[in-house]
This record gives sequence, C-alpha cells and structure tokens, in this order.
Amino acid sequence: MFYLSSAFAILMAIFALFIRMKAAKRPVNAKKIILPPVFMSTGALMFLFPVFRVTAMEVLEAVTVGLLFSMLLIKTSNFEVKDNEIFLKRSKAFAFILIGLLIVRIVAKLILSASIDLGELSGMFFLLAFAMIVPWRVSMLLQYRKLKQGFR
Repeated sequence: MFYLSSAFAILMAIFALFIRMKAAKRPVNAKKIILPPVFMSTGALMFLFPVFRVTAMEVLEAVTVGLLFSMLLIKTSNFEVKDNEIFLKRSKAFAFILIGLLIVRIVAKLILSASIDLGELSGMFFLLAFAMIVPWRVSMLLQYRKLKQGFR
C-alpha cells in the first residue's frame, strides 16, 4: 500500500508541475486561484469515517507542517503584468520545492506509518496539504488583487 500511494503522490506531483507550467502561459483570474482549495475541501468528508479521524495533537502537527510548507510556495509564486493581463511568473525554484516536499512527504510517511494507522496518517496528510494550499492561495489572491488594482 505504501508503494502504491507513493507512486500516486509522484504522479500527482508530475501532474501539478505540468499544470503549473501550462498555467503560466495563460492569464490568471481570481476564480483560477480560489477554486483548487475549494475543490480540495471536499476531501474533508473523509473525516466522517472513524478510520480517518485524528487526535487534536495530530491536527496541530499536520497543520503546523502544512503552514511551514506553504511559506515555500508563497515565496515562489509571483505574478507579472503582460499586455494588461496578469500571468503567474514561472519559477524554477517551484519545481525543486515541489519535488523536495514530495520527498519529505514520502520519507515522513515511511517513518510515521510504523507508529500511526494508515487511516489516521491519511487524515494527517490531507490536513497538511490543505493547510499548505489555503494560505498559499490566499496569498496569491491578495497579490493578484493588488496587481489588478494597480493597473486599472
């Protein structure tokens, strides 16, 4: 199961890199920034099932790590204005950070799976990812709105 979920994580990371590269070629709007965390939020339904429920301490740990990781994403996400349109600036560091986060995730999963049940671990990694994506996207939205007001 560990190998299957790790392979899936690697495929998702590759998919995210391609999406990010493709997105840099098209103008950004607020909807494109807001929707990913909204769609991801449906994953919280997993907590309806007892196997995925986590303790308050595990929530705190996962959210703290997610917030720390979000800082890396925030630092590598910038916009630029071209032809009165706002584009996401390509960042070589983003790919390395995404790969680094993936490696950290796989190693953490390998270590933690010895002491935490798979369901709880899945819940923790969902919380980590959500706590990473929400501040990153909020930061992007604020930066986008600031840029948009600047050239109106």
